[in-house]
Amino acid sequence: MAPAATSGRAGARLEDLARLRRARDRMDREFARALRVGDLARDAAMSTGHFARSFTRAYAESPYSYLMTRRVERAMALLRAGASVTATAAAVGYGSLGTFATRFTELVGEPPGAYARRWRGATLDLDPCVARQVTRPVRNREARAGDPV
Repeated sequence: MAPAATSGRAGARLEDLARLRRARDRMDREFARALRVGDLARDAAMSTGHFARSFTRAYAESPYSYLMTRRVERAMALLRAGASVTATAAAVGYGSLGTFATRFTELVGEPPGAYARRWRGATLDLDPCVARQVTRPVRNREARAGDPV
């Protein structure tokens, strides 16, 4: 009987992981929309607390941090392509330019305008997957001293 109980827990864990992946995929698709952790948890058939803890355990960052990172990644790509800071903030789901600038600076280490001036067109010759990896935001607390921004 013990193996059946173990496989039941493993099956439940796999179902939870599938629900978390669907929630993460939704955040990737709908990053510019107002997504709330409670709504994502409800869609995953989990309580908000269980969803947040499980998501953090599975993806090493909270659902909110994951969504903010995705938004900033999209913003970085738009700024490199020549979009204005104001248009970029609106395109990635920020209603406030100040909040966008604060979050962007927190993740990237420099304000969006400075980033745009420095990186505009700099990745045109790179494969998109390489450009994404090279320019992926690193939270300031994770950055090591001396690493290029």
